[in-house]
Amino acid sequence: MEDNTFGKRLKLLRAEKGLTQVQLAEELNVDKSTIAKYETDKIEPSVNMVKTLAIYFRVSTDYLLGLEDIY
Repeated sequence: MEDNTFGKRLKLLRAEKGLTQVQLAEELNVDKSTIAKYETDKIEPSVNMVKTLAIYFRVSTDYLLGLEDIY
């Protein structure tokens, strides 16, 4: 699996912020299993969730989606 997948980038951003999957799930009002599935690329987030995550982590949606390497 490539390093630029959505899941790997989400996991990296979450870890950099010192959050657990449970904490991030609570912040976003989603189930912990949803975060786990995003991070393992088992499910893809909706467009609205990608936008929400980009705003939350202050990165571009292109970064999250693996289209660019600069936050």
